[in-house]
Amino acid sequence: MLRITELRLPLKHPEEALRAAIVARLGVPSPALKSFAIFKRGYDARKKSAVVLTYTLDCEVDDEAALLQAHATDPRIRATPDTGYHFVGHAPADFHAAQRPRPVVIGFGPCGIFAALVLAQMGLRPLVLERGKAVRERTQDTWGLWRKGLLDAESNVQFGEGGAGTFSDGKLWSQISDPRHLTRKVLAEFVKSGAPDEILYVSKPHIGTFRLVGVVEKMRAEIEALGGEVRFGQRVSDVRIEAGHIRGLTLASGEQVDADHVVLALGHSARDTFAMLHQRGVHMEAKPFSIGFRIEHPQSLIDAARFGPSAGHPILGAADYKLVHHAKNGRAVYSFCMCPGGTVVAATSEPNRVVTNGMSQYSRNERNANAGIVVGLTPQDYVIDKNAPGPVNPLDGIAFQRAWESRAFELGGGGYQAPGQLVGDFIRGQRSSAFGSVLPSYKPGVTLTDLGARSNESLPGYAIDAIREALPAFERQIKGFSMPDAMLTGVETRTSSPLRITRGRDFQSLNVRGLYPAGEGAGYAGGIMSAGVDGIEVAEALGRAMLDLSDPA
Repeated sequence: MLRITELRLPLKHPEEALRAAIVARLGVPSPALKSFAIFKRGYDARKKSAVVLTYTLDCEVDDEAALLQAHATDPRIRATPDTGYHFVGHAPADFHAAQRPRPVVIGFGPCGIFAALVLAQMGLRPLVLERGKAVRERTQDTWGLWRKGLLDAESNVQFGEGGAGTFSDGKLWSQISDPRHLTRKVLAEFVKSGAPDEILYVSKPHIGTFRLVGVVEKMRAEIEALGGEVRFGQRVSDVRIEAGHIRGLTLASGEQVDADHVVLALGHSARDTFAMLHQRGVHMEAKPFSIGFRIEHPQSLIDAARFGPSAGHPILGAADYKLVHHAKNGRAVYSFCMCPGGTVVAATSEPNRVVTNGMSQYSRNERNANAGIVVGLTPQDYVIDKNAPGPVNPLDGIAFQRAWESRAFELGGGGYQAPGQLVGDFIRGQRSSAFGSVLPSYKPGVTLTDLGARSNESLPGYAIDAIREALPAFERQIKGFSMPDAMLTGVETRTSSPLRITRGRDFQSLNVRGLYPAGEGAGYAGGIMSAGVDGIEVAEALGRAMLDLSDPA
């Protein structure tokens, strides 16, 4: 097979134009092209009046060796690389006869799912412990918060089967380095479990919440069919460490679980577990994260700004954006987790605190677009004792997040209402008194206030100042971004984990052998795709250790 890259065609090209473009690029007669498949399709919308589709294709052609030699100086034509997944090993038939402890995966979000799946596919029969509920029960509990203001602290947007990614846009792209094509493994497993085939080739694939529910269930079923076990409502309350090696876990029920190899796929909101691990001496450190608000605009405004006259074309779908502004006070302000045609959702996991996040369904056909507009922080911004010698306490970031989430609950007036303000009023520094043309989508509801009042701040003053400066600056990139009726809803605090559970090149904790920190909660991923890839790599490292295999790296 030959791979052709950077093949460009007009957005509205006829179907036969693709074949014609391939044979023209290769310089062969049409009959020589036996077949072709789209490996990746993106678009270039820099010129809005002439949006162009960009293709990467795999082709079967007569005399491929001669063609490769003829096009040796053209980097756009090469042999198709091997993007298949290759397991590092598999447990022999008698491996479990010795009654050794099974590998344990704590957490069943994207990282935990893929760690457990790969371990199961290697024949290692993992035990998964998830503190929340199965995905359908969890969905009902989450709707209970959104519709009735009733929070279940163990079953919500953050905790339960599928993790926080289940209630998001289901974005499946990442900027991580991927020399082994592990992102392809993630996408292929999703398709195998019922995701649409198009996620394998569109440039910015997504699934959406409703479809993710069924996908996650099928992936769990495969893990179980391969000998794995998934247990819900199983919160790990303690760890047993002996001579620097993990030897067991204690569950909240009091049950003891022997374990020599444990994947920590906790997610970024397992604050009680972080505190327990810190108390037990597991090495961790404070890390940067970001805080801000959710912003909402009419999706039609974003579509027009990004695609011009091509807005609404079915191939393009609902437009997204990615924005960055460096404020005069030295702060970076950027858009985060942009959700086209979606809603702002209540994402708290603790009583009497308000947290926002964004979500889209597969169709992305809701009226509003939303995104986090957040400001970057360093550990020195949130350290509690600024005079204390040594590194920042890694739990200080959690205390900082909690303080602003509690403040948002107060400003919202209770009942998990969120504080909000119109963008025009926020820029002018005056309290909002009535909604405009952009109605907030957050449920249970939004209480209008002055998010930037110095006497009543919803975020630190430096964050307010930076966002207030950034919004008009973003207007220069997306016309209408600072429209007076656009809606801000607070607060967005859980952009990433506030700490990192540090690990070595073998993926194990720096000071506890057999403990494998992984994914977003441990500070090594950000989003579904990177978390899934990290889960695969951690499972491989654990598998090599259990099977006594050498690391080819």
